[in-house]
Amino acid sequence: MKDTAAQNTLELLVHGVGGTTPEEMLDDPRTVRVTGDDTAAVFRRIDDVDAEERPAAEHGEAPVPEAYVWCNLTSGNGSRALWLLLLPFMVVNLAHWMRPTSEGRRLRTVRLYGLLVRLAGLSLTVLLVAAACEVALDLAAWQCAGTPACAERHTWLGFLSPSGSGDGWWSEPGRRLALAALVPSALTGLLWYLSHRTWSAYESQPPPPGSDGEGAGADGEGGETYHSALGRPGFWYGRRLVARLRAAHTAAAFLTVAAAVGTAAAREDRRPGGPALLDALAPLFTLAYVAGALVVVWVVCRRGRTENRLDHELDRALVRRLPVGSLVLLALSLVYACCSRPEWRSAGRLPGDRVFGALTLTQCLLVVALAVVAHVLHRTRPHPRAALRGLAGPAVAMLACALGGVMSGGVAQRVSDWLDGTRRTLPGPPVLLTWQASVIPPLLLLLLVVVALLARRTLRVRRAEAAEVEREHPAEPADAARTRRIATARAMAGLTDLAPRVLGIVAVATLLLGAASLLGAELTEEVPGDAAEGAPAALQGAADTTQACGSWLIGVGFLLFVTWGRRAYKDPSARRTIGILWDVGTFWPRAAHPFAPPCYAERAVPDLTWRMATWTRATGGRLVLSGHSQGSVLAAAAAWQLEPSARRRVALLTYGSPLERLYGRWFPAHFGPAALSALHREVDCWRNLYRLTDPIGGPVRLPGDCGPEVDRAPLKDPLAYGRTALHPLPAPILGHSDYQADPAFAEERRLLLARLRPEVPGPRPIEEGPRPVGKTPSALRRGPVEEGDDPPQAPGSSGRSSG
Repeated sequence: MKDTAAQNTLELLVHGVGGTTPEEMLDDPRTVRVTGDDTAAVFRRIDDVDAEERPAAEHGEAPVPEAYVWCNLTSGNGSRALWLLLLPFMVVNLAHWMRPTSEGRRLRTVRLYGLLVRLAGLSLTVLLVAAACEVALDLAAWQCAGTPACAERHTWLGFLSPSGSGDGWWSEPGRRLALAALVPSALTGLLWYLSHRTWSAYESQPPPPGSDGEGAGADGEGGETYHSALGRPGFWYGRRLVARLRAAHTAAAFLTVAAAVGTAAAREDRRPGGPALLDALAPLFTLAYVAGALVVVWVVCRRGRTENRLDHELDRALVRRLPVGSLVLLALSLVYACCSRPEWRSAGRLPGDRVFGALTLTQCLLVVALAVVAHVLHRTRPHPRAALRGLAGPAVAMLACALGGVMSGGVAQRVSDWLDGTRRTLPGPPVLLTWQASVIPPLLLLLLVVVALLARRTLRVRRAEAAEVEREHPAEPADAARTRRIATARAMAGLTDLAPRVLGIVAVATLLLGAASLLGAELTEEVPGDAAEGAPAALQGAADTTQACGSWLIGVGFLLFVTWGRRAYKDPSARRTIGILWDVGTFWPRAAHPFAPPCYAERAVPDLTWRMATWTRATGGRLVLSGHSQGSVLAAAAAWQLEPSARRRVALLTYGSPLERLYGRWFPAHFGPAALSALHREVDCWRNLYRLTDPIGGPVRLPGDCGPEVDRAPLKDPLAYGRTALHPLPAPILGHSDYQADPAFAEERRLLLARLRPEVPGPRPIEEGPRPVGKTPSALRRGPVEEGDDPPQAPGSSGRSSG
């Protein structure tokens, strides 16, 4: 007798950005969690809990719905608002995944791309810690505590200030610096702890046992098959690389603090008349800092990601000894700085303020080199819809460096103003930070011009869309206001496709203005207002205006940043808004920066893969994977992780999906035409729904035989132009939401169920225990693949059912 459980059909719903409740997803107030925890779980209606044990006739052709709720991975408790401070790290990590598609012969170029992004990420860590050193060591301990008038205004610095007799133990500059160094050291420890804890909480989920890593194929030239990188067993399990990068970045941060303290003391000891022992120690410490920096750079350059196998191995000696060694060097540097130097006085700025100029120059050179590499990769296999013709990664890396510079400069400027007030008795932060603040007003003026051009284009498109709306409803009574609202929604939705141009303009302007500020600071060694003295009145006025406005804008921006963070910490609705930002920005694993916010997909994708694999193995049934918005991206990634036999029992239904419109354009190496064609072939069938009023979702633009093509014609939005018997009140313009309310959703789901083959394999026992780590057949056959390896080629058919 045929097993009735084999006839069961499951619909696994995956929500999009912002999250929702299981009750809303399942349209039933009575739901129960069937698996998972408080962070991410699968829910069912209470009536469907035992659906597998009941005959299929009891629930007919309708699938059993399940809801995977993952919103707490990004918008849970209030501490997530603090992740705003890690924004530059998240942005540079995105640049790693934006590399263009390339041919297999460009493997070294691909690795070079990843290396340059990792070095840019390392520079951001050094910049953050250098900014903390600037605030704690230079502005507070060196300048303010060394100036009696400033120390008197801030009594909490009184014990650090030189007394009248000069016999206060903490009054010597080296000891003040050593004490202040605890602040950036504590910041480094916090970053290390957060990176380690969030990896354990979010990213430590291995794929299901028995995953063979055979990703979906994509027809290449000559009939070869390219495997999808997202289907590799180790893609969503980057433990080894994250641990290595965490050790390297932690060591770099500790070395930055040690160098800030030690080089200041060494510079004093090199003056004539100092103690001979300290004079001998000065070059030794300098050599130790250089050697430590070289080791850190070597570790960052040495190894990328390993994706073709689960890499459970850790470089334990490196992961433990490198941070500990740098911490020991920091402790020795603090002891060295605390040695008595009675003649040492703090004056001017702390030596070493040129570090910011060196970091800015390094970041500009890295971005330029990254652009050259990206252009070479894009030229070998051009993707016509790739954002900025393959240069999106360098542009985003430039944006990350700019964000890091603005945040660092903003903190330094605000602390300097707070300590000094309006008296101007302190030298203040490095000159370069003031120059960088002064270029913000010109950049904002450029943005205003871009916004004006976009507004003009939107008005022009709205007029064209208004005529199209009228043609679509010839029998309806004309309603100018209704037509205008629909046309405006369509025109505004189209602005998403112009985002690459805006980013390109901002990135180029930021690079040029940053280079100009670096050049101005180095040539004049004065702030813009002072450097322009003696110039024509117009130039003098422009310099003074930009300097004042830049400082004011940085202050306002910094206050808004802090205020938004505090509001999000207390307000769940604001916290959900910030969570939406992380839904998009933290989908990718931490491959370039270990202190970036955690990758929720390293928890969500294994969750979905486990659920689908265990259900299909246990029941042999059919499965409709239904994903909205970002949920469609998670659904695609999970489908790639399935074994081919399970993938052929899956029908994919996406709606409001950014798979091609955003991910395909911005991340062509992983969601380009070849990868999406692979997904189409390997799943049993796929349908995609979208609206012209949706600013996020769009067509997949792939041919297929699930109906005439993957994409259904754009859904009507609104469902009714005027008042009708079915819609007696004006129908809303839905845009990106409520796709399931459209009758087309139920129709497409029914067609998908009808298309799924009835001759599915029978259930088989679930494997007990995982295979040996790293011993899957594909891994043994191909060997390890480092970061950025193009998928190997293999002959064979796609395995798509004929329907």
